[in-house]
Amino acid sequence: MLSLLSIVLTFLSLIIMPCLFVSWRLRVPLSITNIRRFIKTTASQCNDKEESGTTGEKEKGGRMPKHVAIILDGNRRWAEKRGLGPSQGQEAGARTVMENVKDYFSMGINTVSLFAFSTENWGRPGDEVKYIMDMFEKIVKSEMPNLRRYGVKVSVIGKRTNIPESLLHLIGEAEEATKNNKEKQLIVALDYSGKFDILQACKSLAEKAKNGLINVEDIDENLMDKELMTSCSEFPNPDLLIRTSGEQRISNFYLWQSAYTELYFPSVLWPDFGGAEYLEALDWYQKRQRRFGLRV
Repeated sequence: MLSLLSIVLTFLSLIIMPCLFVSWRLRVPLSITNIRRFIKTTASQCNDKEESGTTGEKEKGGRMPKHVAIILDGNRRWAEKRGLGPSQGQEAGARTVMENVKDYFSMGINTVSLFAFSTENWGRPGDEVKYIMDMFEKIVKSEMPNLRRYGVKVSVIGKRTNIPESLLHLIGEAEEATKNNKEKQLIVALDYSGKFDILQACKSLAEKAKNGLINVEDIDENLMDKELMTSCSEFPNPDLLIRTSGEQRISNFYLWQSAYTELYFPSVLWPDFGGAEYLEALDWYQKRQRRFGLRV
């Protein structure tokens, strides 16, 4: 009887323990669907590693994205639905970022880009903008030890003329402290505009041509890629771009870089975008790869 009980308990532990681990690790509801998503994405990640010994496009291939970009949309609507102020929605959105980013890296993503504050956002009420800038400072101060511990390289792209000096100083410290990290990179688009990014790249190429550093006829897509702000990453063009809140557009984010990107538009508002929703996005991406035979 004892041996039978022991066999039953062992069998249950082999099933329950992995399920509990997945639920705890990714902070997702314990369900068969989420366990299946986790297994599928992990299997694809292992498949990518097996292919990494090959050269050319296969080295970047596989069904797991290397670069995921996210437009953090819906913070204000999330707050409004709950009778809260805009600042509380922004704070909830910031918590979601810090809770999720390290999980994205743990699943094999090399580069994560966050559209955190667009150039157009300066048009919001002054007190809301000030709160957001103060919140950015708080996040950089509190999360820098964790980012350094996990070996994450931090890059902030966008204009810097309107950003408060105190925040600029913290950004400079973060970029300097993490510049030698290679395997994981967090790109934060702050006061960023895709139109401005393309414009500044064109101006840079024009200046180099004017000074005789390059010939006009040599200007091509590769040279353009190197002038864009995302050239700071080994994988400058995102494989998967997620915009939460159901808006089916990328607005003014990565206009050049997203030419061949898979675009995913879940209806969930950003503060509610957790581990289960991210697994669903990866599952969707993998199905697209299998269906169309796309290689990144």
